[in-house]
Amino acid sequence: MKNDINTREDIILLVDSFYERVQLNDKIGPIFTQIAKVDWAHHLPKMYDFWESILFGKAIYKGNPMLTHFALNDKKPLQTAEFETWKNLFYQTVDDLFAGPNAETIKQKAQSIADLMHFKLNAPPSKIKIV
Repeated sequence: MKNDINTREDIILLVDSFYERVQLNDKIGPIFTQIAKVDWAHHLPKMYDFWESILFGKAIYKGNPMLTHFALNDKKPLQTAEFETWKNLFYQTVDDLFAGPNAETIKQKAQSIADLMHFKLNAPPSKIKIV
């Protein structure tokens, strides 16, 4: 029987496992490794803090992920296919490792965050006319 996500150690296991899968994925792996050139030693602890803040309500994450993703989107447009791949890998990783209310919550939060980020990166420019 799988345990739920209850501790920072669980978050670390999830994040490390997820990003191992990301790096091996043909669709989004190159975005992280070749385009963003992610420094994993720097990135992973930020993601531990991010997800711990999101799931457990701890105000430990410092950063603005939208700015980072806007800059990345300028180098490589992040479209629906990339976001769907990211979400599917995240959900699968959660499901492979955990089961319970927090596991379901983190998947819902991931979907909301990814969908909002996709919208912000791909929304058409405003068509407001100033008269």
